[in-house]
Amino acid sequence: MEQKHPSALIFFEATLAVVIWGATFVATKIAIQQASPVTIVWLRFLMGTIILGVVTHFRKQFAFPAVSDWPYLMLVGFIGVTFHQYLQATGLITAQATVTAWIVATIPIFSAFLGWLFLKENFSPLRVFGIAIATIGVLLVVSNGNLASIFTGGFGTPGDFLILVSAVNWAVFSILSRRGLQKYPPTLMMFYVMLTGWLFSTIWLFGFGPGLQEIAGLNALTWINILILGIFGSGIAYIAWYDSLQSLSVTQLSVFIYIEPLVTTLIAGLFQYTGLFQKLGIREEITLAVLVGGGLTILGVYLVNLRQNN
Repeated sequence: MEQKHPSALIFFEATLAVVIWGATFVATKIAIQQASPVTIVWLRFLMGTIILGVVTHFRKQFAFPAVSDWPYLMLVGFIGVTFHQYLQATGLITAQATVTAWIVATIPIFSAFLGWLFLKENFSPLRVFGIAIATIGVLLVVSNGNLASIFTGGFGTPGDFLILVSAVNWAVFSILSRRGLQKYPPTLMMFYVMLTGWLFSTIWLFGFGPGLQEIAGLNALTWINILILGIFGSGIAYIAWYDSLQSLSVTQLSVFIYIEPLVTTLIAGLFQYTGLFQKLGIREEITLAVLVGGGLTILGVYLVNLRQNN
């Protein structure tokens, strides 16, 4: 039930979640230099599943879903965990972490569009204008200001397109999740979504991937970043976000999403400045075009999510 006056702790949890998620793009970019996407996804969500399971147990929320709900949970788990993380981890092989964060910031736009298409939600002229602004922003970010490259075949990287698909995919996941969130507590719902998604990634790891042999050869830096992804990105951040979801409206929470790409840009810029990225062979360019495009993206997302009176 939504509270009239959310506590300072709720706002802190929402901020904590997006700060962590902003950092995960950089952590994935570093981990992907040695580990394959499936290894990262498998380890990350193994940790996240354990953490969410423990939390639901101590909160006395743990319960087994109805048998009829398992196909639904498996579908949502595959879309929201296995497929989504495959797109992002694979995309980050060639996409910059900063570009990824700005593209992912467009998720609320796709959510609004899908809500209008399938749930008959309001889609005003202001929202259409917001989408146009955000589109221009993303094009500036991906092309690094060279919009002419759209027509010359040199536009973006393969990873940029995978990240864009992941933004649409997460919007689909959010729409599908509404049914489960009406029936189960958010943390319990996410536990089963993460569990089923991790099981699918297990099939991926052992059936088509490197198995456990790659894990044995990971160095300390890769492990540090995978632990960040698992403990913080798939554990603490999800708990904090869904705690906030119980006290804040979706509109209120959407404001916090704007922080995520800013955190990624700040961390990536710091690592670039200190030379850490250069040592790892990672190139992150934070140019004026990226900053302007990012600003337009956030403005567009804001206009799309602005509460409408009509």
